[in-house]
Amino acid sequence: CDPSGSSQKHSSRRLSETFKLYLQRQKTQILVHSVSCTGTEVHLAACPLEYSKPNSTSFCLGGMPAVVSCMPGPLFLQNSSLKKKVKVSTNVRLKGGSKLGEGRVEVLKDRDWGTVCDDRWNLQSASVVCRELGFGTAKEALTGARIGQGIGPIHMNEVKCVGHERSIWMCPYKNITAEDCQHTEDAAVRCNVPYMGLENSIRITGGRTHYEGRVELLIPDSNGTQRWGLICGETWTTKEATVACRQLGLGYANQGLQETWYWDSSNVTQMVLSGVRCTGEEMSLSHCQHHKTVSCQKSAAKFAAGVICSETASDLVLNAPLVQQTVYIEDRPLHMLYCAAEEDCLSKSAAKANWPYGHRRLLRFSSEIRNIGRADFKPKAGRHSWVWHACHGHYHSMDIFTHYDLLNANGTKVAEGHKASFCLEDTDCQEGVSKRYECANFGEQGITVGCWDLYRHDIDCQWIDITDVKPGNYIFQVRGGVLVRTLDFLIYRPQTS
Repeated sequence: CDPSGSSQKHSSRRLSETFKLYLQRQKTQILVHSVSCTGTEVHLAACPLEYSKPNSTSFCLGGMPAVVSCMPGPLFLQNSSLKKKVKVSTNVRLKGGSKLGEGRVEVLKDRDWGTVCDDRWNLQSASVVCRELGFGTAKEALTGARIGQGIGPIHMNEVKCVGHERSIWMCPYKNITAEDCQHTEDAAVRCNVPYMGLENSIRITGGRTHYEGRVELLIPDSNGTQRWGLICGETWTTKEATVACRQLGLGYANQGLQETWYWDSSNVTQMVLSGVRCTGEEMSLSHCQHHKTVSCQKSAAKFAAGVICSETASDLVLNAPLVQQTVYIEDRPLHMLYCAAEEDCLSKSAAKANWPYGHRRLLRFSSEIRNIGRADFKPKAGRHSWVWHACHGHYHSMDIFTHYDLLNANGTKVAEGHKASFCLEDTDCQEGVSKRYECANFGEQGITVGCWDLYRHDIDCQWIDITDVKPGNYIFQVRGGVLVRTLDFLIYRPQTS
């Protein structure tokens, strides 16, 4: 009940009058009255209120049922002009969650992302984060790194939000010392998110479990009727699979498949979507870029896109400071690079060099990949399909584990390198975590949660061949594995005398 009409003051006049006329024609039963919120509560039930007596109307004389008009967050706005008017937070984000509106809380300070310690973490503080990101109030305030551990700095401790703040940065908090908090105490949230019904327009068929199968979409045809169809697999990657698994409510994407002939159990055969390209953050495949009209070179159903989803996933991150600390330039003689050339670790111009004379200029560095997710990272191919490389005398469990790119100021690639995962193992682990993967004696390869794999700067192919690159400032970009994040920073190649 709203006897004062205060809710109408916050709604448009037209909205209020429309509801008033409608409700006057209804025999509305008032259940709650005298609601007196301060504005900091995380849900209406936390406000002081009174329950109505059965068959009584005297408590709401001169009033009417309360009316609200809500503004959707930026993720839920379909109108592009409205999206421009809504401010999106750029210094708070959620990472590691499998669903929309959940994840580890990370905040930006001095151009460096860091986590929040869970000391005194509660629903009030979590709700401020949720509202700042355009969601509803917090459903859960999670502690103990429930959605995975972060990496890097911890920026905030003992956050004490009242609940009405517009940003978590407006809340009182303590700065962190090394003794205060560890990443095992990273705070996370699960926000209340509007029900969109997005899972009703997608399904997967033919898989061995309900977590895998060929992706089918429900779309309207030219007659306006709904029909199921397939997605062209030509541009399908893990990013698109991530969005599909999220839309299905099946967690994370373990794999995105471009061929699904082994899941041919459906009578749906027509391609209805092609050229799908997602960032991985979208709520639905319909929010991703795609062709206006279907254009698929391999239009047979066996080339339709598929997914393998999982409730948990690995999350690989690069130790960027180590790359910066270890990077250097080496002029390496060609007679020491035969194996590297065989594994395609040099630029194309190396094939025209006067072997074994001369040298190649290499940008070398160490690369440490940490698994901060909730599942071990393992090669998708079993040991029976690993490839033996006689020159280096080892097996490759993946064709390419990490890409190394050198970009100019315009973002154009001027040089590149790659690292095949000849040995994917637990080099070291955080305290309390035991190593599980070791390459010796044809052992199992992978990276355990809480461990990291170190590729030292003196290992073959741990470089970019910059022989043909002119002196100047460049962006060094490292991309690796399926879920490794990309990180950019500047390096300088000096002019030689």
